[in-house]
Amino acid sequence: MVETMLKHCIPVLTIAGSDSDGGAGIEADIKTIEALGGYASAAITAVTAQNTLGVAAVEAVTPSLVSRQIEAVMTDIEPKAVKIGMTCQAAVVSAIADSLRQYCRVPIVLDPVMVSTSGAKLLNDDAVSVMISKLIPMATLLTPNIPEAERLSGITCHKDADYAEMAQSILNMGCHAVLIKGGHALKENNAIDRLYIKVDKDKTETHIYSHSRVETNNTHGTGCTLSSAIAFYLACGLPLTDAVDQGISYLHDALLHAKDIQFGHGHGPVNHTFNPKVLIAGCGPCGRPHP
Repeated sequence: MVETMLKHCIPVLTIAGSDSDGGAGIEADIKTIEALGGYASAAITAVTAQNTLGVAAVEAVTPSLVSRQIEAVMTDIEPKAVKIGMTCQAAVVSAIADSLRQYCRVPIVLDPVMVSTSGAKLLNDDAVSVMISKLIPMATLLTPNIPEAERLSGITCHKDADYAEMAQSILNMGCHAVLIKGGHALKENNAIDRLYIKVDKDKTETHIYSHSRVETNNTHGTGCTLSSAIAFYLACGLPLTDAVDQGISYLHDALLHAKDIQFGHGHGPVNHTFNPKVLIAGCGPCGRPHP
């Protein structure tokens, strides 16, 4: 039974930091990918001591070991997509970019994790510079929240027109598309996510995704969950716009199914495995047969 299920699982590699409370980071990525019917492999960039109240400590994995992890997966399991989360420091960012340039020929979803939900700074300025020069140009999709988009672009968001300006600045760094997440825009009644896709050097497509806000304190790991879900759907072969739509819908449902749960004393996690039928069937809800 297990062997049959694995044959139908889509392999996705997540490159991210470990979260000791299991709500974000590599743990959230693995839960998301496998809840949707994929097979998650992992390269750990850092180990954190944290819980729902905040981050107590962070220790980076050596760049050489990060590279060896990526190489080990790429030369054996051959993932259909890659998700990148917390990269921790400049040398690790560089190691990831160099390894993926050598081995990767699949979609890359980059979540530029800069600050934790609790407010802890997770990426210094040197690492951001290396990300801009080496990693962002390789990304199929970048998924910053509003503060991250502001930091990357150098533009402060005050009005709707600022989103397009921020997006264009980020697209000019070389990525194919950018999804600016709207969770931080509390003045908006709905959560509005804005996808900008580079068509050519003079043309950009814009797609708007709007969902009702879920009133909950359980928001730990939302960015990790969304980017991993999108990576899974891209691995299934969905077009980018559909993969983003499916990923946002999954996150919205995971928030809904966790909104009234008391888990920890701070920002609790979303409910990654709210649909047990997916786990039993070994097939994601994308409606497409897995190869």
